[in-house]
Amino acid sequence: MTMHHDEFMQAAIDEARLGRQEGGIPIGSVIVHHGRIIGRGHNRRVQRGSAVLHGEMDALENAGRQPASVYRECVLYTTLSPCSMCSGAILLYGIPHVFVGENQTFLGEEELLRSRGVRVEVAQDPVCIELMRRFIAEEPRLWNEDIGE
Repeated sequence: MTMHHDEFMQAAIDEARLGRQEGGIPIGSVIVHHGRIIGRGHNRRVQRGSAVLHGEMDALENAGRQPASVYRECVLYTTLSPCSMCSGAILLYGIPHVFVGENQTFLGEEELLRSRGVRVEVAQDPVCIELMRRFIAEEPRLWNEDIGE
């Protein structure tokens, strides 16, 4: 990873850890526009009783309303491979580049994103992998709920 990738993935990991500290699911995300974080978030389904607040969705929500031209110049960093819902939002807003912390514990819709022209990079970051492995072992019921199983 480059220095910027390290910095932004660390911000996503910090969000994931915050989510876990709050009693939720350790998945974090940041949205970066021209080298600056414009939105950050973490999975808040448990904390907010939400059906849709995955990490990427929370980061988008926290970025606020942006012109389409802004999203088309962003990179979305996420600690875990994006699910169908989050991938749909990435496609809807035209985010061209997604940097994924890991896809070993969950493989989302990376191929769909790639088929639609999104550049997807996967780091297989050991911190991201360990966060999810530990969580899945500790909270299998909650994890299955989060991924719709």
